Formats: sequence, structure tokens, C-alpha cells
Amino acid sequence: MSNLVAKEYKCFEDIKHIKEDGTEYWFARELSTVLDYNKWENFHKVIKRAMIACKNSGHDITCDFPEVRKIVKAGATEKPVLDYELTRYACYLIVQNGDPRKEVIALGQTYFAIQTYRQEVADRFNQLDEDSRRLVVRGDIKQWNQLLAETARNAGVITNEEFAIFQNAGYIGLYGGLDVEDIHKRKGLAVGQKILDYMGTTELIANLFRISQTEEKLRKDKVDNAETATKVHNTVGREVRKAIEEIGGTMPEDLPTPEKSIAQIEKEQMQRLKKKAKEGTLMLDE
Repeated sequence: MSNLVAKEYKCFEDIKHIKEDGTEYWFARELSTVLDYNKWENFHKVIKRAMIACKNSGHDITCDFPEVRKIVKAGATEKPVLDYELTRYACYLIVQNGDPRKEVIALGQTYFAIQTYRQEVADRFNQLDEDSRRLVVRGDIKQWNQLLAETARNAGVITNEEFAIFQNAGYIGLYGGLDVEDIHKRKGLAVGQKILDYMGTTELIANLFRISQTEEKLRKDKVDNAETATKVHNTVGREVRKAIEEIGGTMPEDLPTPEKSIAQIEKEQMQRLKKKAKEGTLMLDE
């Protein structure tokens, strides 16, 4: 579930957190609220059952259910409370052990089943066909773009206009002077179609490298103004292009445009996985 998120799953996306390395996680206390558990004690019992399932499946509980402490206000005082940073697999086990009478639990079962399946697909990347590879990389780009947007904002890229210029600078560097509008036209896309949705795996990976390296450099160099941040993005784009040229690769603007969009592929996969999850035939190792 990378680029487009079904509306019914938005509640789970809204509480998803992303670490600097792109890893997703969910706080147990936030998840308990979304799953309509009014008492932490009741939800904690579900977590304990999920931990048993995790152990029985051969996973490390400390990796999927790492404990954290939070400070919360209790009247005029503050006190530490237990929480967990849950992996998507931990969330999947929790909803599988939740109250099946809750409609939101059923939604969670489908959402996290698909999330977990997609991660296992990513782990078998080299064995995938081109469309499946595109889905995996596009999902990674979405996460890194979220991180880049946050880092750019911290670096002083505040207004919509500044962010548009900042984004364009990266593309101009990577695509030899072509901006977003130029690339859009070159691919022959209609209004509203996103260029990232019409890239093959090789082109997507080039852009993923541009995005991730820009995010890292903005942080490490402690950039604090929009002008410098924009120059950094352009420079990183040019360096990625230079690396492609040095190894004799095809320039990104010369790579073929796939006929089927990421959105189309994702919709087909979503329908298939939702059907499997509903039927209870979704195997996480298939």
C-alpha cells in the first residue's frame, strides 16, 4: 500500500511514524485508540497474546515489540507510562488477536495483512517482475519523500512556492536541465498524472537515491535556509546523473515510460489482496 491509501485505512496511516532510515512503526497507545479500546489494560492483554504468536512464529519479540516509556500528565503531576513501538508485523498480530466484533479490527486485519505482505514482497525484490519491483520502489520513494519534506521544512523551505522550487531543482539536476513540467510532457502524460507513477524501476531507483541523499545532506550540513536547500537538491541531482553517466547507464529522461501506471498496478494488487485477506487465504510467505 504505497502511493494510494484507501480511505477506510486512513486511520492507520495517520498514526504511522517513520524513522530516519525509512522504517515504519506504530505506537501501541495510539493504535489502541484507533481500534476502539477504551482501557489500556484490555488492549495490553491483546498485545500479550500477539507477543506469544510472534514468538511462536520464530520472530524476536524485542524487535517487533520494543518497549518505550512516555511521560503523561495525571492531574498536576507527570508520570511515565509503558508503550510499544510496534512493527507492521506486530500490528498485524495484534489485530489478528483483537475483538473480531469490532468493525475497525476487520479493517486493521486487511490493512496490516497487506502491509506485511508487501514487506515480504520487498524482501524478495530480485525475484519479482518489473511491475512488482516498481511498486516496491515507489513505496520507498513515498516514505523518503515524506522524510525529505520534513527535513526541507526544518531547513527553511516553508512556503508552497519555495517547496515547488526546491523539488524542481532536484529534477533539473538529475534530468539534465528538465524540470517537472518538461518531464511530464516528455512522458506524454495527461493533466493530473504523476511522473513518479510512470517510471520504470531503474528510473525510480535513480530518483530514490536523489531523494534519500538530499535528505541526508540537508540534515548533516544543518542547512537553515531555502536557497541553500534548493542548491543542495540540485547538486545531489547532478551528482546522481554524473554517476549514471560514469557507469555508462541510460540517462533517466531516455528511459522508456511504462504503459501501466503505479496506481493501476496498485489497484489490481489491492483488489487481489483484499479478496485473499477477506477469504482468509492470504499466506504471508506466498
